[in-house]
Amino acid sequence: MKNLYTNQQATVKTDYGNTNWFNIGKGVRQGCILSPYLFNLYAEHIMRKAGIEEAAGGIKIGGRNINNLRYADDTTIMAETADDLQYLLRKVKEESAAAGLKLNMKKTFVMTNAPIQEFYIDNDQVEIVKEFIFLGSSINIDGNCSNEIKRRLLMGRKAMVSLDKLIKSKDVSLATKIRITKTMVFPITTYGCESWTIKQADRRKIDAFELWCWRRLLRVPWTEKRTNKSVLQEIKPECSLEASMVKLKLSYFGHIMRRQASLEKEIMLGMVGGKRRRGRQKKRWIDTIKEDTHLTLTQLNTMAHNRNMGRGLIHRIVKSRTRLNG
Repeated sequence: MKNLYTNQQATVKTDYGNTNWFNIGKGVRQGCILSPYLFNLYAEHIMRKAGIEEAAGGIKIGGRNINNLRYADDTTIMAETADDLQYLLRKVKEESAAAGLKLNMKKTFVMTNAPIQEFYIDNDQVEIVKEFIFLGSSINIDGNCSNEIKRRLLMGRKAMVSLDKLIKSKDVSLATKIRITKTMVFPITTYGCESWTIKQADRRKIDAFELWCWRRLLRVPWTEKRTNKSVLQEIKPECSLEASMVKLKLSYFGHIMRRQASLEKEIMLGMVGGKRRRGRQKKRWIDTIKEDTHLTLTQLNTMAHNRNMGRGLIHRIVKSRTRLNG
């Protein structure tokens, strides 16, 4: 690896020609496959030196202590108390500095359900937030997915509006416009939907967004008294947008259940320490899987390990949600 960058030089191309050649002091070329490997090596070295995995602080799920989640340079540290979180963050900060990396305090946030007014790491104050974006998804303090669903639907609307010129074009067939909508709009809306806990009110918003897209595609004004069923009969969708989300969730569920041992499976099936509040309980992700399939967890496990039965179940559920039968 060292020989790849020994005595390397570069030049910058400008409007006035190329600059003089200069030596590359540090870093790798843009797009070099070594970049993620080197960063992961550094990150793993820092975590091991900090002793994160052996630390007592963390959240107990299914009998396992989980205190950090990492994806590239996005690192999440978790703890049950503010003191444990300060200790873990301080160790990560110290070991990062020793490895030549600096913890960006402006991009470091703390989210807690405890009444904490201020949070410091050494002399640096960390902002306390009720919501933040992690890997493109909005995470909030109460674990409610409704805000993320609203945010994704709004992003889908913006993407649909940006296609106005194409939608109004008479040179593009309706079939092509439908395929473009499914390719360039719906994936923006469904990003991360595998982890959503969708409520009945959220389903209505998703259905309303889909019909808004089809009406805009057909250029149906809001003043025209045309039923939703007639719009769907003209579009002829294979399934509703909400049904495609269910398909993605069930496929992800089966993928996780077939694993012998994984962190995702333990989080999905494991019990979190503590007691649930009195009164009506919040709907959990696994509850939506049971609700969509009308099966128990034991039956779902059997279906997940039999791929043909699993595919058949998903196909039947998706086909039953075309909304053309009602």
